[in-house]
Amino acid sequence: MIRYRLISILIGAGLDCLIGDPQWMPHPVRLMGALISALDKLWNREEDSPLVLRIKGFVLAAFVVSAALRITWGLLRVLYGWGPAAGVAAESILCCYALAARNLRDSSMEVYKALTENGGDLLKARRAVSMIVGRDTENLDQKGVIRAAVETVAENTADGVIAPLFFLALGGAVGGMAYKAINTMDSMLGYKNERYQYFGTAAARLDDAAGFIPARLSGLLLVAAAGLTGMDAANAWRIFCRDRYAHKSPNSAQSESAVAGALGVQLAGDAVYGGQVVHKPFIGDPLREIEAEDIRRANKLMYAASGLGLGLAAVLLAGAPLLF
Repeated sequence: MIRYRLISILIGAGLDCLIGDPQWMPHPVRLMGALISALDKLWNREEDSPLVLRIKGFVLAAFVVSAALRITWGLLRVLYGWGPAAGVAAESILCCYALAARNLRDSSMEVYKALTENGGDLLKARRAVSMIVGRDTENLDQKGVIRAAVETVAENTADGVIAPLFFLALGGAVGGMAYKAINTMDSMLGYKNERYQYFGTAAARLDDAAGFIPARLSGLLLVAAAGLTGMDAANAWRIFCRDRYAHKSPNSAQSESAVAGALGVQLAGDAVYGGQVVHKPFIGDPLREIEAEDIRRANKLMYAASGLGLGLAAVLLAGAPLLF
């Protein structure tokens, strides 16, 4: 089975690079999102006490992850029962669904194109970046738009590429889909606002725990990627060591700090969410002004780190039979 898992991950990564997630194709994450949204509307009630909301949020998290595990495992069990070819084909598609490198690249490059083509269109760039970030974008200047896009590529290198690879290597498509369920819950419920302060606690904590090792691995892979791509690996390592805990989240700054150091720019700082300013420390040193080309450079780092992560997963899976 480990051999089939390795083949499926390699095929899935190739499919992700080639086609990403076309909107016309059914996607497990959309189904997960629909389930989470339905349970949120059903269970998240204003009249409930903080304790009850926390318990309901925990039950939701357990149910959604369990559903992802059971459905994926059941599907693969049936298809592998038909034969290795059917099983590998299905697992490869699920591995592709778990990864988001191509979508991350395409979405961020829409911001780049808006800023650079036909003299640049800041309004169009703001709309494009609003599709991939959670902050308010209507008042961002050009540098703010670029910074938001680069930060998204950096953070999602961990959340959307390296973390899924980590769980795919550990548990195949079953592990990958379980992680996607956790990450999707956090993206929908893990906010510290009035509605989700208590109900979203379990989703946020579970995502922090699941991403703990992959986030740090992402930072290290991005430092190595800086060396492979001709960027400043020494500064990437310095900023990674210094600023990787600069966010309240234990994981978010791990990859952002490595990217900021590799590019020689300053990321993060204050941002506006729902009309309210959220104060954040800066990450990195402003060795130069950030520019639109940094979006392309961030994607280059993301793909290089992804390749290194895929290679590491392949080596570990290929060597696993020798250890047991």
